Amino acid sequence: MGKTSAILYVSLFLIFLMLLSHSPKKPSTHRRLKLRTNFNFNDPHHHHDPIPFDPVVTQMERRLEDRRWEHHYITHSHPDAANDTLSAQAAPGHESQPEWEDFVEAEDYLNDEEKFNVTSRLLQLFPKIDVAPVDGFVTENELTDWNLNQAEKEVMHRTEREMDVHDKNHDGFISFSEYDPPSWAVSSDSSSFAHDMGWWKEEHFNASDADGDGLLNITEFNDFLHTADSKNPELLKWLCKEEVRERDTDKDGKVNFKEFFHGLFDLVRNYDEEAHNTSHSSEDSMEAPAKVLFAQLDKNNDGFLSDEELLPIIEKLHPSEHYYAKQQADYIISQADGDKDGKLSLAEMLENPYVFYSAIFTEEEEEEYDHDEFR
Repeated sequence: MGKTSAILYVSLFLIFLMLLSHSPKKPSTHRRLKLRTNFNFNDPHHHHDPIPFDPVVTQMERRLEDRRWEHHYITHSHPDAANDTLSAQAAPGHESQPEWEDFVEAEDYLNDEEKFNVTSRLLQLFPKIDVAPVDGFVTENELTDWNLNQAEKEVMHRTEREMDVHDKNHDGFISFSEYDPPSWAVSSDSSSFAHDMGWWKEEHFNASDADGDGLLNITEFNDFLHTADSKNPELLKWLCKEEVRERDTDKDGKVNFKEFFHGLFDLVRNYDEEAHNTSHSSEDSMEAPAKVLFAQLDKNNDGFLSDEELLPIIEKLHPSEHYYAKQQADYIISQADGDKDGKLSLAEMLENPYVFYSAIFTEEEEEEYDHDEFR
């Protein structure tokens, strides 16, 4: 950003301060920020929490998760690697010690207004989000891109963490023999997700191997672990095959309408309803649109869906990080957009600071805060 952008933000900030000084005073309310430590180590594929809006909060939660990961994954699943890895002060991929590490509890730093002030943080972050174009407003696309960038960094950090453990010869690549499935997948019973879906099989590994060299580099390994975000066409085809295998209750190698309606269509409907903010309809009223979609997908009109025919809806069956980033952006704008123009000014962001930190509040804390506000 150049001189014009700097002048723009200074002007906006001065205008906001002027408006604030002439507005009726509201009682000061401080909401306690609470870090989350609920990453599901037993089945990460069935878990998706919003990534924190603020990179500082993300770093704090990452450090807490790394420590839990060290204890849970290495100590319990790979005791042979515990001595080497636990001798380090942080998990693989750790960063240098930030200021908040001097605090006994990271949350103490997060809730010390002299050290971490949400208004000051938003002032710092606003120009980093308002980039396309730099016009003094944050749009849905800009906020989605910001959220997606934070999420992709977090996903890659987890991949690098796994890479450090499984790359046994430390050559920067993962072979199929080097990768040990997580304990929750190995010990799964016949009714579990891991048993039904071939996540840890060689076919999945080979589909992730985009260059066909028999090894996974960091990008390919990231696709292997986070298939929904992959652009690899072979991996998406593999994902379609796994969907057929999971949903095919009569084991005829394809999906009939009943199997589609009571499994796959529910996921498509949930995706569309959340994307368009609509509510569920009854099962009877949904059978007709289900038949329409089934007919559209059934290209050869044989009354069944093959794995190739599922490809147009695979992103709805396995939503990507972009989907969740947009969902989070939509929520923030719906809560903070006071004039309902579909975008956020700096003033609107500063008037609703805690909306941007909603990912680190529990529902109970939200309700308690709302109750206190209207006493």
